Amino acid sequence: MTEPLRIGTLGAAKITPGALLKPATTVPEVQVVAVAARDRSRAEKMAQKHGITTVHDTYDAVIADPRVQAIYNPLPNGLHGKWTIAALEAGKHVLCEKPFTANAQEAEQVAAVAERTGLVVMEAFHYRYHPLVARLLEIINGAELGEIRRIETHMAFPLPPFGPTGDDIRWQLDLAGGTLMDVGCYTVHQVRTLAGAEPTVVSAEAKCADPGVDRVVTAELAFADGRMGSIMASMWSRHLLGLGARVEGSLGTMKIVNMTGPQYFHRVTVHRKDPRSGVVTKRKEKVKGEATYWYQLKAFAAAVQDGAPYPTTPADAMANMKVIDAIYLAAGLPLRQPTK
Repeated sequence: MTEPLRIGTLGAAKITPGALLKPATTVPEVQVVAVAARDRSRAEKMAQKHGITTVHDTYDAVIADPRVQAIYNPLPNGLHGKWTIAALEAGKHVLCEKPFTANAQEAEQVAAVAERTGLVVMEAFHYRYHPLVARLLEIINGAELGEIRRIETHMAFPLPPFGPTGDDIRWQLDLAGGTLMDVGCYTVHQVRTLAGAEPTVVSAEAKCADPGVDRVVTAELAFADGRMGSIMASMWSRHLLGLGARVEGSLGTMKIVNMTGPQYFHRVTVHRKDPRSGVVTKRKEKVKGEATYWYQLKAFAAAVQDGAPYPTTPADAMANMKVIDAIYLAAGLPLRQPTK
């Protein structure tokens, strides 16, 4: 039996238990063996609670640990590129939280190092590994909806840029924060996934919490084959809560509620108009499955240990960051920059 892939995690981010530590308890192919955080006490608390055997003083020490074969990188956006490259140069595979980097240029730099080292780098768009996505693509690529004309994605939740959440790293420009970098990177990735193609940005608008830091973003997209699309992302606007997608075809439409975390709840609704009778039918679907993070961790281990293919590659990450950059530019906002 193959030995478990030994993972070290950088920082004690809030996402780490749900994205890595809890699923790792039911994925025998991996073992989390090391952690470090700027505040050592937070790392020690996490290690004690989740059975991590080694607490290091620095991120460099985690990367240099000879027991560690792969790194989980949930650091602030502006630090993703720096520490992913550091891990790759040390011979470690990387599971990097989204967004992949601060901008497309940095994504290209990371991808070049991944290509040179031959190591696995996976961007953690966990939803992409749930069987729901395979079913959505099956419907889109089948005949039921007819010729696809438009794909829309949206994601909104309230994170006020004031009060207790006002100093959240997602609102800090120097850490490559902003709504498009947070929930917006999902909407961009999901419209690209459902379309199976790369869009160009027709127009974009943003409203800001602080200069350069977007709180809501909308963008109109176009595909080379004539299809259109759009994204809406918000961390503070009148769109307080919602996430999903809508696909419009010549014969019908499909609405998806929560393709991001379908293990909690989701719904797929298809309306179809019969081309002969004109009768409209409606049906609903749900796709059973485990947590998205469980599938992602299984896929990461398989990619490292068996060379299995995976969809959220450095090439895919570069394409996603190019669209994000284009939306920022179209909205008149500066591109995010790596944290110094």
